[in-house]
Amino acid sequence: MTGGVIATPHHLATEVGAQVMREGGNAIDAAVAADAVLCVVYPHMTSVAGDLTAIVWPTDATSPVGLIGAGRSGELATIEAVRSRGHAAMPARGVLTVTVPGTVEAWGRLLERFGTLGFGAVLEPAAALAQDGYLITPQLARALMAAASRLGQEPVAYALYPPMEAGMLLRNPDLASALREIGHGGINAFYRGAIAEAIAAAVVRRDGFLTRQDLASHRSQWVDPISFAYRDLTVYELPPPTQGLAAAAMLVRLEAGMPFRQARDASYALRDRYITDPDFAVTPAELFLDPRHVPAGRGSAREGGDTIYLCAADEHGNVISLIQSVAYDFGSGIVAEGTGMLLQTALGGVRIDGRGPPTPAAGAAADQPRRPEPQPGRGGGPAADGDPAGWGHDRDGGGLPRCRPDRALRPPRSADAAQTPLVRPRPGTGDRRSGTVACWSRSTLGRLGRIRALKVGTYTGLRVWQ
Repeated sequence: MTGGVIATPHHLATEVGAQVMREGGNAIDAAVAADAVLCVVYPHMTSVAGDLTAIVWPTDATSPVGLIGAGRSGELATIEAVRSRGHAAMPARGVLTVTVPGTVEAWGRLLERFGTLGFGAVLEPAAALAQDGYLITPQLARALMAAASRLGQEPVAYALYPPMEAGMLLRNPDLASALREIGHGGINAFYRGAIAEAIAAAVVRRDGFLTRQDLASHRSQWVDPISFAYRDLTVYELPPPTQGLAAAAMLVRLEAGMPFRQARDASYALRDRYITDPDFAVTPAELFLDPRHVPAGRGSAREGGDTIYLCAADEHGNVISLIQSVAYDFGSGIVAEGTGMLLQTALGGVRIDGRGPPTPAAGAAADQPRRPEPQPGRGGGPAADGDPAGWGHDRDGGGLPRCRPDRALRPPRSADAAQTPLVRPRPGTGDRRSGTVACWSRSTLGRLGRIRALKVGTYTGLRVWQ
């Protein structure tokens, strides 16, 4: 048995993650298992055919490592190709917005580098839920009702996800088969086998841009997180194409004494001007991290977008902060026939008018509304927090860390107060190897969505906020 803690947005995912650790798996095994369950029971927010980013602080490491599992656009995706299909702007949803799914490859890399269990053991709980069914929650029932007209445009999607009432049983046997195929064959089973063929065929059938070669050539990227000081914390964020730099821009300006709204507006303007795929254009990180820099213009709040966030830690000192998404609720609205998987809509709303950051051509990774965020106190234990607020991650990411050190609030109250003024700093205390583990999953009504976080020391005790 491995001692540990995990927080996710659904009790079934949390229970599976906890069980994985009870059976000897570590925090990374638990996180991947829980994420796979969310791909089954939380289809309005995520999918096996979505994207994933994570920051992992391994046991005994002196700093964390980042993983960007963001799939790229298809080799046929060009501005001219979009316009030739009658669109002056990129649609928000539909087949043209579908990109290569990055999640499964990212799962594999996480397990390969940090896990102790194989794909089969980690994915089987999710496969069993998909096969046997799960009870619809009130939240999912509302989401299904709200999306009924959109999903109704796709017969396969509507047959799988019709309007349903809370308490009804939903089964997805195709997804169960796909998860077991991945569990048996690993990454290659998804990107180079029958699943890849089904995804590519579904996109081609609808006149989209993905090919089998796009899926076969996909790779996740290990990256060094961006780090910067905020009060007594060292905050780590992921580099582009995620929005990590936007959250960093907000926090360094708050640290310099800038009012919240001004700091927020500056971070939006910088994000909209510069964040793009780093393989196509350089994002000047120094402008984001310089509180004296005043960007020209004003960025959009870009409300909307749906993701999941989870975090886990174990008695060995491993901490993982993970975000996964299909970009918007129910993604593109397309289920690839025979897979039970909703395809993501990561290119939805990408600008093709030449304004803003350079618009990449085929094979680019879209700006990702995802930013897992560990926050070790200098001299203290690491913490991880995040929220599934879509494009609001940068805004909410500025609010959460400042409420803890500045207002001495525990995370449940920090989540509720994350947009209130700064009050006072609190010095960091404790050592990573002494103290307690704390984990919380907080629901808030309003702009912050659902907040999850954890604070890690060693394991003389356990405190859980729910």
